[in-house]
Amino acid sequence: MTTVGIIGAGHIGSALAEGLAERGYDVVIANSRGPETLADLVARLGSRVRAATAAEAAAAADWAVVTVPLRALGDVPAEPLAGKIVLDTNNYYWERDGRIPALDEGRTTTTRLVQDHLADSRVLKAFNHIVAADILTTGSPAGTSGRRALAIASDHAEAATFATELYDAFGFDTVDIGSVDESWRVERDRPAYVIRQDADELRQNLARATR
Repeated sequence: MTTVGIIGAGHIGSALAEGLAERGYDVVIANSRGPETLADLVARLGSRVRAATAAEAAAAADWAVVTVPLRALGDVPAEPLAGKIVLDTNNYYWERDGRIPALDEGRTTTTRLVQDHLADSRVLKAFNHIVAADILTTGSPAGTSGRRALAIASDHAEAATFATELYDAFGFDTVDIGSVDESWRVERDRPAYVIRQDADELRQNLARATR
């Protein structure tokens, strides 16, 4: 059985843990405060989900999700994630993370920062531009008219293929932006951010984005 390591147990991390467990994955989830603080979440989500440290979650993972505040990115263990696909759901909130000039000036993207930190992983932007509760409630079967679409961005083709299949399992179509250097198009305050849109609308919103 595939094991997913989720580093970050906020709204998105918890929603993905629930959705992945429902789809038959084993989930190891971690936060910055210690496994004992996740007892209620684990009890609610059932036997497929267990709590661990970030290092343990990374080591146990066949693939992983990093969903932490950007200010905590340096605490994400890189070595045990080497060679693995890592989904990056992060967004830049300067009010929380402090100012990051390279992002403020448009010289990099949040996912490029994650890929640089996890240099030996195959990082992919995913699930960052959807409200956490919508992850479990707004999907629909393939072929449904107006099916909601989400974007991905990666420098690794196999990671993009993987995420497309995962999105479909959650009930979403995929629009591939391309490199992580283009992932700014779906970051906070851009037209495609946290709105419900089908694939054509998402493409239009990505094209409308300005930096």
